[in-house]
Amino acid sequence: MPVSQDIVKLAIEFPGSGKMAQLVDFDQKKPLVAIIRDVCDVWQVPSSEQYALQYSDNTQTYITEKNRNEIKNGTVLKLTTSPSKTAGDIVLCMKGEDSVEKCKALQKLAKISADVTFASEFISRDGVPLLAGMVENGSETGENLAFILTAFLELMDHGVVSWDNLTPTFVKRVATSVNRHSADATILQKSLAILESIALNSYELYKLVSSEVTFGNLISHIQSSNQEIQCNAVALINALFLRAPEEKRKKAHSEADLSDEEESWQQNGSELSITLSDNLNAKQIRNVILNHVIRGPRQVGTEMAHQLYVHQTLSFNLLEERRMTKLDQNDQMLKDQLVELRKVAFDNDQDLSGSIPPPRKTAEKYTRDYKKLGFSNYTNPALDFLETPPGVLALDLMVYFAKYHAEGYTKLVLENSCRQDGHECAFGKSSIELTKMLCKILKVGEIPTETGQEYYPMFYTHDHAFEEFFCICIQLLNKTWKEMRATHEDFNKVMDVVRDQIQRALAEKPNSLEGFKTKLQGLSYAQITKMRIQERSNKEEWDSQARPVCELREQIKPEIINLVKQQRLNYLVEGTLFNKFTNRRVKDKFWYCRLSPNHKVLHYGDAEENSNPPIEMLPEKIPISEIKGIVTGKDCPHMKDFRRAKGVTTLAFAVLYDPDQSLDFVAPNETLYSIWTDGIHALLEKEMVSEEMKNDVETLLSMDMKLRLLDTENVPIPDKPPDMPPDPPNFDFCYDFS
Repeated sequence: MPVSQDIVKLAIEFPGSGKMAQLVDFDQKKPLVAIIRDVCDVWQVPSSEQYALQYSDNTQTYITEKNRNEIKNGTVLKLTTSPSKTAGDIVLCMKGEDSVEKCKALQKLAKISADVTFASEFISRDGVPLLAGMVENGSETGENLAFILTAFLELMDHGVVSWDNLTPTFVKRVATSVNRHSADATILQKSLAILESIALNSYELYKLVSSEVTFGNLISHIQSSNQEIQCNAVALINALFLRAPEEKRKKAHSEADLSDEEESWQQNGSELSITLSDNLNAKQIRNVILNHVIRGPRQVGTEMAHQLYVHQTLSFNLLEERRMTKLDQNDQMLKDQLVELRKVAFDNDQDLSGSIPPPRKTAEKYTRDYKKLGFSNYTNPALDFLETPPGVLALDLMVYFAKYHAEGYTKLVLENSCRQDGHECAFGKSSIELTKMLCKILKVGEIPTETGQEYYPMFYTHDHAFEEFFCICIQLLNKTWKEMRATHEDFNKVMDVVRDQIQRALAEKPNSLEGFKTKLQGLSYAQITKMRIQERSNKEEWDSQARPVCELREQIKPEIINLVKQQRLNYLVEGTLFNKFTNRRVKDKFWYCRLSPNHKVLHYGDAEENSNPPIEMLPEKIPISEIKGIVTGKDCPHMKDFRRAKGVTTLAFAVLYDPDQSLDFVAPNETLYSIWTDGIHALLEKEMVSEEMKNDVETLLSMDMKLRLLDTENVPIPDKPPDMPPDPPNFDFCYDFS
């Protein structure tokens, strides 16, 4: 007799009772209360209403009517006290005088607070204010305080209690743990994480956090040998700046402020108490991150890579105000900068006689010089900086180049002023367009995404890394201009080649600006041309419109699509490590999902960072036959309440299966998003629709066509087949079978 699909075969243990485990047919249609009562009756345990079922693994998750459908055959559960009774018992122990029992209760609380069912019961008993009070009065230290902070963070992450409900006393106590160098590692890590969440979720308490946490102390935590503490310290720095008021961000980008703060920090060390949000790009943070994280003894992990990406994105965004500011023609300082550009380049042209030239002649001379500098509006170069972006940021970079690389600047300007008309590389126009390009490449002004991990170590190696980056690139542009023997009409072509050179060099992640410069030396115009030709020969579409070629393409296209489909399914069989998401990305928590080799079941489960667990180690599974469909973006169940980071929704997708459940994904990047959505569509026998799939099909189709048509090289292919000849006058030539 076939077993009903509603029956799940599992084992139930009763830890600490000495009783043998029960093998149970778990009926999904039977009320959970009745199942627990039957289990208690077998073991003769009274008061079944005070008990519940819980997974026996380290997840400590309670079985409820909502999640009971996730139980699979072979699961091991345990009988334990109900969430309600457990929460009540823990609260009583926390209020009691027995220190041993209190420690045990806090340890248990730290383990099970991640479970939403227990958390709801504990919160309903005013458990969070009780924990906060224990922190505020300073009665608990050491191991107990570590348990308290761990549980508090887990409970708050459920989003039931508002961070605004916390008191200034609590914030100050937690900040004290951060400012104390001798703090326990767990206490310090959890304290940093709590302050990060407060900074991100409470505007009023943010002010208190930013004033209580000192710059010098966080610097010392980034120097820690504990990678989790390093990561939390960088995350707190990012959070403080991310939520900083606009005026503080402006102040953070002031060069004068940075110089004063750096000098003060060197004099006062860790005693510095300036607001951290004003120091995102300060020299000390940059140097410590470079020496203790990027160049540290351990490989940069996934979470740290994300925090470095956020930190670098926020640092680049300090340029946004200048990028979006038009030049004010009444601003004397900006006028002086334009004059300085002319003086540095044409100082030798100044009148050395000491006589004052006539005003008309001076105006003509200035106009001639500004024309040589390559400004479009050489009579009034200020007009060139009215467009935003790049606004006055372009002028800032030009002045930096002239001031700190005067020899290179003078050589570039004078060299082009001596070229014949039409072949000079206009410094002014080139600088403005290059500034636009660099901001676009580095995504200046964009909000950090929740999944981004792309950062460039070389920008941590210099106090003015972006400015130096510009100086290298403007000289590259001039070099490429000469190599291409370009004229004014070729300006866009040159910029396209320069963009390619910069992006290829950045893709290799050079460790320093000198390393970046070295990479560019191997990417001359001739080398870029060779690389493009090679890539074009490998990837270009077959653009022949001849009818036989088109018919051949259509004939072999299904084979290519099937080949891409097999590749997608093979990738799903290998599996992928995904970040966990709740109402936000969960740090350092991952899960792995892979398709069974027979393409019939999706297996998934929790996993460690950088792990590749075999299919046997993934306890959860979903039969493909039960999958109803796939949804993407904002239609995903887990994205409906997701408020932060626009970039996350574009990488989200969910598999819908019976009865009304979903397996929720957020892909690490667009490529994996396309592969997984294509693969699931293929499993459901639906059309694969991603751009990645179309590109792969076209690439393979082009290569296949070239191979098939090798023998037709230099043979013209007609647009249409030759005409059929007319019928012969008679068919007497036919063989006579009679």
